[in-house]
Amino acid sequence: MKKGYLITIALLCLIFTSNAQEENTEASNFGLKGGYNLAAVSFDGEEETGQRHSFHVGIYGESFVSKAVALQLELQYSQQGYQVKSNGGTFTQKLDYINIPLLFKMYPEDSFYLEVGPQAGFAISHKETFDSSFNLFDTSQEFEPNKLDWGINFGGGFKTNNGVSLGVRYHLGLGDIYENQGSPRNRVWQFSIGFDL
Repeated sequence: MKKGYLITIALLCLIFTSNAQEENTEASNFGLKGGYNLAAVSFDGEEETGQRHSFHVGIYGESFVSKAVALQLELQYSQQGYQVKSNGGTFTQKLDYINIPLLFKMYPEDSFYLEVGPQAGFAISHKETFDSSFNLFDTSQEFEPNKLDWGINFGGGFKTNNGVSLGVRYHLGLGDIYENQGSPRNRVWQFSIGFDL
């Protein structure tokens, strides 16, 4: 049900973005972006785990529907997950996703923007490690994630007339990463730099 709903929204948004591009092609752009991730997980909506330091990289298309309003669709590879440290050692969960964010962007000033919008993510790999600080006792245990993740992004940033952008975004995951394990949900800070092509 959730998957079908997300696919329908994505298709409608793609059609809308295509129409906007046809009507206002001079104000549309395409580019590359990437940056730094601080990823964690919230269990049962309470406090978050330790953060995994990682990165993201992808492409985007931005279409202006008016002078101050734009839609931005992205395709992004993102390394996420979390760390949990205890007296016994450090458990690290590495989760890699292909994310498809759709952002509604407002430009209150020519070079400053705010953004909000949904995101669908597809888990493509995972790895779990436990470092006990004693190699003899290092172990790994697999936790198979759900293939589909979804949530909402909030952010803002600056974009120059030359098409270089600096942005900060927070991803609030709304889908459980695992089944029957305390509602673990992604929480990711992204710090990005982008370049229009």
